[in-house]
Order: sequence, then C-alpha cells, then structure tokens
Amino acid sequence: MASAAGAYFLAYGLVQPLWGLISARVGVIRSLRLAMLVAAVATAGTTLAVDATSLVAFRLVAGGAFSAAVPTALFYAGATAAPGRRHRDITALMSGVALGTAGATAGAGVLAATVGWRSAFLLTGATALVACLVLGRVPELPAPRAAADGLFAPLRAVLRSRPARVLLLLATVEGALLMGALTFLPAAVGATGSGTAVAGGVTAAYGVAVLVCAPIVGRVQQRVPAAALIVAGAGLAAVGCLLAAFTTAPVAAAVVCLLFGAAWASMHSTLQTWATEVVPEAGLASVSLFACALFTGSALGAVAGGPPVEAGRFGLVFGVAAVLLVPLGVLGALARSRWRSPVAVRS
Repeated sequence: MASAAGAYFLAYGLVQPLWGLISARVGVIRSLRLAMLVAAVATAGTTLAVDATSLVAFRLVAGGAFSAAVPTALFYAGATAAPGRRHRDITALMSGVALGTAGATAGAGVLAATVGWRSAFLLTGATALVACLVLGRVPELPAPRAAADGLFAPLRAVLRSRPARVLLLLATVEGALLMGALTFLPAAVGATGSGTAVAGGVTAAYGVAVLVCAPIVGRVQQRVPAAALIVAGAGLAAVGCLLAAFTTAPVAAAVVCLLFGAAWASMHSTLQTWATEVVPEAGLASVSLFACALFTGSALGAVAGGPPVEAGRFGLVFGVAAVLLVPLGVLGALARSRWRSPVAVRS
C-alpha cells in the first residue's frame, strides 16, 4: 500500500506540467474531461488489482490523471474572473478543495472500515466519471496564444521569466516547509501515545481553518497588499512549527493545525493567484509548474525530514521549519511587492 501511495503522489506531482501542455493544445475543459475519464477508469480499475505491481500501476495512472484537476481549475478561475475578484474566486476554489479533501479522507476511512477498501475507490471512480459528464456543460476557453508557437513554448515562456522562476522557488520551499510539517504532524501526535483516531481528528482542524480563513482572505485581499498576506501566512506557519517543536500533545497539535490552515489560506492562496498572473501568455504552464514545484518541495521535505522523524526527533524537524519559514515570508513578500503585472504595464 505504501508503494501504491508513493506512486500516486509521484505521478500527481510530476505530470501536472504535461496537462498544462495538453490544455494549451486541446483546451482547458476538454483536457480536464479527458483527465477525469482516465482517472475514473484507473481508480475503478484499482479494485481489480491482483498483486502489488498492478495496484501500483493503477495508482500511478490515477495520480497522473487527477493531477490535472487543481491547476486547470485554478487557471480557469483566474481566466474567467475579473481582476478585482481573482483572488477571492481562487480562495473560494481552495475552500472547495479543502472541503473535498477533508470529506474524502473521512469518508474513505469510514467506507474502508465498514464496507471494504475497494468501495472507496469505486466511489471515487464514479465521482470522477460524473465530473467528466458535468464538465461537458462548462464553456471552453479560447486557446492560449503561446500554443501556436510550439508545444513547449509555454514552458519556455515561464522559465524565461525571472519573476516566474522566483515564484517556482517560493512554491518549492513552501511545499517543503508547510506541507512537509503538516505531513509529519500526525506521526508526532501518535508518538505522544495518542491513537490513530486522535491523530486524524487533530489534523482535521487544518481543513476547518482553511474553510474559515479562505473566505476572510478573499474579502480582505483588495484592501491588504499581497506581500502582507505572504508575511502573515509565513508568520502563522512559523508560530505553528515553533509550538510543535515544543509539544505535539493533541490539544497543542490542534492549535498547530489551525495555524497551518490559516497560513495556507493567507500565503498559499496569494502565491497561487500570482501564478495565474505572472506570465499571462502562458498561464496554464505557469500554474502547472507552480503545482509541480509545490509537490516536489513536499517530497523533498519528506525526504529531508524522514531520518530525524524516524529517530523520534520531531522537535528538530519543526524547529528547523520554523526558522526557515521566516526568510521564506520575507523574500516572498519582497518579490511580490516588486513585481508589476505585465498587463498593467502594457496598458
């Protein structure tokens, strides 16, 4: 099962830029419908796996297919929203992602315990198929201009942009620190003697915080500079990591999750919105590369933190993360405050 989960997340992180290229060629909604169809087949096929190899193969395909959902939805939201509402719409989308993640995590656990693990995959596959059908009613976007310059032109446009490269670096570090810390928190709670159910319940506070804070951030973003939201998010995450470095008792860990959720709503939503704007002519590619950088950073954080976590040195991991989150917030705020929209400059 661990290998299957690893294959899923590996494909989920690495395949996202590919969906950006496909979307630039065939359209955002068409590529998303294709992805959901492949995801439905691969997820339902997981229930037919007869050995570890076939299970890993099905999960690998499913992870690559589902990876299209968030970056294409982000790009669609950014492309269809008025400039003044873009951040608000993206934070609303993020709230939906948090709600779906929390609901799916809890629901899968209940189904696995009561009906069997295959039922969770069948339901997920059916949901993906329904999404494929419903998306048929969503209007398609015009093809991005960069698509006419060659298949890899959007990627080249993003990688040639200095602000985009800085943003990708920030996303990688954010994934390593914030997502990495969140990944290790359940194990840290379990190490205190709490059961698995307690650890899972504690981390649910993260989803609650995102749901509560994302709409607030969406409402205030027109009055608060983006740089300030990045600093606030990094600061909240640093405080959470600092608290976790001293104690991961269930109550304290719940507070840490609340801080992480607020940090995600503030800092990450701001960086996500920037990803939709930083290279307007290659928005799909920039959003896809942003997501890829985020999950690559999360994987790097897991690898770097793995040895001390296995040795039970959770305080060291959270302490280092707390220290590194400070320069992340400062450098992210400086980069965002110095950036000027190419569209605004041309107009």
